[in-house]
Amino acid sequence: MRKNILHTLILSSATLALLSGCTGNELAPNNATQTGAVTGALAGSIIGYNTGHGRGTNAAIGGLLGAAVGAGIGNAVDDSNAQPAQTGGWQ
Repeated sequence: MRKNILHTLILSSATLALLSGCTGNELAPNNATQTGAVTGALAGSIIGYNTGHGRGTNAAIGGLLGAAVGAGIGNAVDDSNAQPAQTGGWQ
């Protein structure tokens, strides 16, 4: 059982690291809130599924809690980042 949880955590960590590298573009530079919510929901549901007996219920609760925490952290990151400078149109 412990080996299964360890493998799941390693796999989910690698997946989250890869997905986090795909965030941000020039059209929406301050999207850490959305990224944090999605990443938190994914991590929370995986962790929740692998804990306790009510796997579906735990996954749903973990996903909701993870989304809330991830969105909060992402919002703090967005607030600390400087706003992009307006270039005035086509360059």
